[in-house]
Amino acid sequence: MKIYFAGSIRGGRKHQAIYQQLIAYLSKYGKVLSEHIGSKNLTQFGEKSFSDKRIYNRDMSWLKVSDVVIAEVSTPSLGVGYEIAKAENMNKKILCLYRKQPRKRLSAMINGNPNVKIAEYKTFKDALRYIDIFFKELK
Repeated sequence: MKIYFAGSIRGGRKHQAIYQQLIAYLSKYGKVLSEHIGSKNLTQFGEKSFSDKRIYNRDMSWLKVSDVVIAEVSTPSLGVGYEIAKAENMNKKILCLYRKQPRKRLSAMINGNPNVKIAEYKTFKDALRYIDIFFKELK
C-alpha cells in the first residue's frame, strides 16, 4: 500500500512532531511516500534544495501513485487543501485528522465534503485509533 501523507509546511510547522509520529505509525500499513513532511529539519520555508516546480511535480507524481491520502489538517495550509482536492479528483480514499482547538474550526470545504472522512481527535491515541478504523474499512 502506498500512502500519501499531507501536513502543513509553509502554513506553519506547529504540528511537526505529530506528523512525525503519525508517519511512523502509518508505515505499519505501507510505504509513506511523503515521509519528509515529519522531518524536524523541514521548516516553514520548505525544501530549500528543490524548486517549487520540482516539488509540485514530485508531489503530484506521488499523489497519483498513492492508494490513500492521510492529511493532518489542524494547521490550515493552501497546499494541503490543494492536495486533498486533487486526491478527491483522482478518486483516492482520504482521511483528514483534525485536532480540535479552542476558537478554531475546520474549513467547511473539508468538513462538509462527503468524499473526505474526517476524524476529530483529542489525543494522539485517538488519532491512531481513527487510522486503524480507516484502514480496516478499506478491506
